[in-house]
Amino acid sequence: MIEFLTAYLAPIMFACLVLLLLVGYPVAFAVGANGLLFGAVGVALGLIDLSLFQALPERVFGIMFNETLLAIPFFTFMGLILERSGMAEELLDTIGQLFGPVRGGLAYAVILVGALLAATTGVVAASVISMGLISLPIMMRYGYDKRLATGVIAASGTLAQIIPPSLVLIVLADQLGKSVGDMYAGALVPGLVLTGLYALYVFVYSMLKPGSAPALPPEARTLRGAALGLRVLTSLVPPLVLIFLVLGTIFMGIATPTEGGAMGAVGALALALVRRKLSMPLLRQAMDKTAKLTCFAIFILVGATVFGLVFRGVDGDIWVEHLLTSLPGGQLGFLIAVNLLVFVLAFFLDFFELAFIIVPLIAPVADKLGIDLIWLGVLLAVNMQTSFMHPPFGFALFYLRSVAGKEIATGDIYRGAIPFVVLQLVMVGLVIAFPGMVTGNLHKARKLDLDTIRIEVPHAGGADPAAYPGSSGGGAFEPPSPFEQAKP
Repeated sequence: MIEFLTAYLAPIMFACLVLLLLVGYPVAFAVGANGLLFGAVGVALGLIDLSLFQALPERVFGIMFNETLLAIPFFTFMGLILERSGMAEELLDTIGQLFGPVRGGLAYAVILVGALLAATTGVVAASVISMGLISLPIMMRYGYDKRLATGVIAASGTLAQIIPPSLVLIVLADQLGKSVGDMYAGALVPGLVLTGLYALYVFVYSMLKPGSAPALPPEARTLRGAALGLRVLTSLVPPLVLIFLVLGTIFMGIATPTEGGAMGAVGALALALVRRKLSMPLLRQAMDKTAKLTCFAIFILVGATVFGLVFRGVDGDIWVEHLLTSLPGGQLGFLIAVNLLVFVLAFFLDFFELAFIIVPLIAPVADKLGIDLIWLGVLLAVNMQTSFMHPPFGFALFYLRSVAGKEIATGDIYRGAIPFVVLQLVMVGLVIAFPGMVTGNLHKARKLDLDTIRIEVPHAGGADPAAYPGSSGGGAFEPPSPFEQAKP
């Protein structure tokens, strides 16, 4: 028995963690307790030296001093303030009027507003709840199919997962040891393409079933001509300015993501003040929810740190590496296996748990296989987006259920989500098939100053920039594919 435990302690430890999570124990404490328990077993078996645990306090303090993670409360606070400032309501009303004459116009408006809210709030709950409260009753009133309406609202809210400034991208950048700004630049095009896929689905659906997504009747379109143009201008300019304030300064290298989040929080407060919605109760609610979500993330990270330390102490990282590198198909086989694993686990875990537990295990293997970690992070972010849409545990579905009326059955919400989960999986395939949509935009951002910005290449030890034509001198820069093994 002792010989069996000594040989297979790492897989037993991982299986025990999965069992604890499926039973329903709080994630942060299940992960941490699992690490401490198997740490004691490892010490008893002689696999771990007791001095290994002396590294724990330093690691926990390292989490507390991590400036990258400071962006999480800033962006969360910004999103909560904007949710209550009336910006979402005004955007939906204005864009709904703009697209009103078009068949499926309200659905297009929800998708566009979801993308705008994603680029300003970065919080899924805020987007889904806001659009569910405002647009769902209107869509039902004008005869929209229940499944289409609920699916569009839930899916558009989850765009906050992939369109910067996304919280999951911040967490993934931290876990992969990469720049948040690079992760944002890489995720921008996939996020916009996914938005386009949603709109394309609505177009096809409305063509095949015209009665399921009718245009607004003339009496419902109260704004026309110059009045509509003025309303569009005044409604779109503030969020666009805020998007530039947050993302533009990050992409241009003027501000770090943490500084961009701080400016976004100030901008959200200014917008709420201009709209006369800023009050002490609003501030108290926003700060309370921000503190709760931040503590939730940090406690999971502390627990995952304990688990990761012990797991590596019992050579779990070597076990995972051997398991994944022995898969047939090389890099492609690794990517298929990892994405299937993440997709299945997303039925039971949310993106914080996946990012803190699974990503640190697979990132070193991907690095050794020569896969660009920024590209891998964006690919996993698109896949983790399905965790919000999976029936029956998707959080976006729960958020929508909480604000939908009794005339909307839970089954309608679940069935409406399935086509959009399929679209998200199609997007995973597109990112794998066309890596340039991530790496191309990333290297365009880096071309701003090739002499001062180190060009990341898909290899653990880096490579000579001269190995790639145009990387430090004349000629057009050709970004290497994330599949391309760097030259030794």
